[in-house]
Amino acid sequence: MADESKKPNAAAPPAEQAQSQQPVQVQVNDSNTLATYANFCRVTGSPEELIVDFGLNPQPIGVPKDPIEVKQRIIVNFYTAKRLLAALQMSIARHEAVFGVLETDINKRVRPGLGQQQAAPMAAAPAAAEK
Repeated sequence: MADESKKPNAAAPPAEQAQSQQPVQVQVNDSNTLATYANFCRVTGSPEELIVDFGLNPQPIGVPKDPIEVKQRIIVNFYTAKRLLAALQMSIARHEAVFGVLETDINKRVRPGLGQQQAAPMAAAPAAAEK
């Protein structure tokens, strides 16, 4: 009898097994959705839920002078968070397959030499003022 309980799906009817393999289509009404742009997120949580804050960082390079204002807070349970993680990973993998790897380090994304080009006119300005 102990062996019978170890067999997975042994007692499940064939109709139930077939139903679990079919994709589920859920209707979504997004007519009242408010779209917000965010380039900042903070993730915190508790043992029961995950809290994701979204905001706009007006100074994406360097340390912001002013506090970043959080505009949206989404609270989800960890089951939903895990499904969201899978969906995001799949979307990013598709994007990178088409457009290349996404670099998350802002210092590596900025065009090489841009910082040097900006520093050169500043260095030349004091020399011109001395003449």
